[in-house]
Amino acid sequence: MAVHTLVGANGTIATALIPILQANGETIRLVSRNPKSVAGTETVAANVLDRNALTQAVAGSNVVYLLIGIDYNADVWQRDWPITMQNTIAACQATNATLIFFDDVYMYGRVNGPITEETPYRPVSRKGKVRAEVARILEQAMSERHIRAAIARAVDFYGPTVTDKSAPGVYVFSNLKKGSRAQWPINADVPRSFNYVPDAAKALYLLATHEKALGQIWHLPTPRTALTGREFVRIAARAMNRPNKLLVLPKWLLKLIGWFNPFLKEAYEMNYQDEFPFEFDSSKFERAFNYTPTSYEAGIQATASWFKNQ
Repeated sequence: MAVHTLVGANGTIATALIPILQANGETIRLVSRNPKSVAGTETVAANVLDRNALTQAVAGSNVVYLLIGIDYNADVWQRDWPITMQNTIAACQATNATLIFFDDVYMYGRVNGPITEETPYRPVSRKGKVRAEVARILEQAMSERHIRAAIARAVDFYGPTVTDKSAPGVYVFSNLKKGSRAQWPINADVPRSFNYVPDAAKALYLLATHEKALGQIWHLPTPRTALTGREFVRIAARAMNRPNKLLVLPKWLLKLIGWFNPFLKEAYEMNYQDEFPFEFDSSKFERAFNYTPTSYEAGIQATASWFKNQ
C-alpha cells in the first residue's frame, strides 16, 4: 500500500477523493491546519506556509495531492500562493513523493474556442496572473526534473454533496430545493463547461498512479459539448420536479452586491467566464485513460437527487 497524502484535506475535492483511495486500499493521510478526522485515515496538522512543518507532515508519502483552497482574495493569493507551491515542491522533494496539483483555469483568461492544455496563458484578472505564476513554478520544476509531478486542471464544479463551493449548487440546485427560481449569472445563453466532482476525483487518482501522466498538464474529464445556463437549469428543474423558471443576474447587480459581499466582490473579475462562451476540452485525458466523462444529463440528475433527499 502506498501512502497518499491530501494537503487541503477538508475541501470538496479531498472529500470526494478519500473514498476512492479507500476503495483501492491506499493508506491515507489528511493534512491541513485543522484536519477533520475521517475513519481509517491519519490526520496531521500543518500550515503550508511553514516549510518545515509541511515537510514533516508529508514525510513518508508516496503521493501528495495539493488540494488547498486559499482565501478567495487577490491580495492573499499574491502573498501566499507562490510560497505554498514552493514549500510543497520542497516537501515532496525531501520525501521523494509524487505531487498532483489540483489547479484551476484562471491563467488562460478569456479564450475564443475550446481551452486545451496547449492554450497559452493570457490572464485577464489578478488571480489569473497569480495562478499563471504558480503554474510556471511547478512547470519549471517538472521540466528540470526536480520533482515528479502532474498538473490537473478543472473548471467550476458541481455534484452530490457540493453546495456552497459550487456556482450551480448555489444558483441552481439550492434555489430549486427551496422552491425558488433558479438563478444564473450574467448570460444564460452561452456554453459554459463544468466538472462533475466524482469524475475529477477519479481522474486525480488515475494521474497519481500512472507513470505516463507525470511531467504533464491534464484537463480533468468534462463533457465535450458544454451546456448553456438555460439548458443546465432546464435539466435540473425537470430532475427536481420544479418549474423551469430562471432569473438571470445582470453584471451590474453582481457588482452592486459585491459592495456588501466580499466573495462576490472578489469574483467580479472572473465574470468573463459567465459573460462569454467558456468551453473546456479534456480530450487528451479521455484518450490517454480511455475515460468517458459523466454526461451533464446524468451528473445533473444525480446532483438533483442528492439535493432532493437533504
